[in-house]
Order: sequence, then structure tokens, then C-alpha cells
Amino acid sequence: MGSGKPRGINAGRKLRVKRRLNKWADKTYKKANSGTTWKKPFQGSSHAAGIIVEKVGVEAKQPNSAVRKCVRVQLKKNNKRITCYVPRDGGMSFCDENDEVLVAGFGRSGHAVGDLPGVRFKIIKV
Repeated sequence: MGSGKPRGINAGRKLRVKRRLNKWADKTYKKANSGTTWKKPFQGSSHAAGIIVEKVGVEAKQPNSAVRKCVRVQLKKNNKRITCYVPRDGGMSFCDENDEVLVAGFGRSGHAVGDLPGVRFKIIKV
């Protein structure tokens, strides 16, 4: 039987197009070239500055029962609003509305951590 790919003197375009389309099945190629990094809140950077819009209490997921202290932050670079966790005991007392903060990821590459549903970022500096 045949090898599955076109051969011959006029097969160049067909091979080139097939290769171009099949590259997208490779995860690392797709991540590097898809352009979705620019749609995420940080737009490819590790940190971002923002302004606190409001203080929020996020309820922990089952089986835990707690109100985790979080804030809504509007980022300077693209005006997107994100929910950020405020770490440490009593850390919320240092955060007031309209304060400028530095925000970083929570450590799972864009996924929520632990029992905090939908919170993907944390406050580093007020």
C-alpha cells in the first residue's frame, strides 16, 4: 500500500499545507502561537499593578467552612477586574479601597488554589 503522504514533483504545496495544519496538534506550538496569552488578565507578564475596587468575602468550598478575605482589583494595564486573595492573618486591615496594589498569580498557572473557588491571584504589596 501507499505511505499515506503525497509524493511526486508537484506535491510541495500539499505537504506544506498538511504540515502547517498538523503543527496545531502539538501542545507547545499551540501555546506559543495561539495568541491567547494576550487575552488573559496579566497578558503574559508575571505581576500587574492595580487599584482595589471593593472588599469581598469568598466562602470556602466543601468540606471547609470559612469566609476567605479577598478584594476586587482593577488592573491598570487593561482595566480588567479580577478577584485576589489577601494573605496572612489581619492582612485585610492594610487594604483599603482605592489603594494601589501589586498582584501575582496564585501558583497553579491560572487555576484556582485550595478551597477558594475562582480566585487565581494574590496580593503581594499594598
